[in-house]
Amino acid sequence: MSETWNYEATVDNIESIITRIESGDLQLEEVFEQFATATEQLSQCDRFLHEKQQQLDLSVETLEDGDDGVR
Repeated sequence: MSETWNYEATVDNIESIITRIESGDLQLEEVFEQFATATEQLSQCDRFLHEKQQQLDLSVETLEDGDDGVR
């Protein structure tokens, strides 16, 4: 993923691809191409969310380790 990659924009694009596929207006070859694009973009989103979850878990763990029992 590049620095200009954007999760929300990618999800929007995936939704757009799904709409085009469901419309039935695409040639079969285009359906496969669009499906492949959507699959790759879904993988990018999954990697992004996994990385962010790891960062969040680490932050929570750090907070818990630094917790002196005062709440």
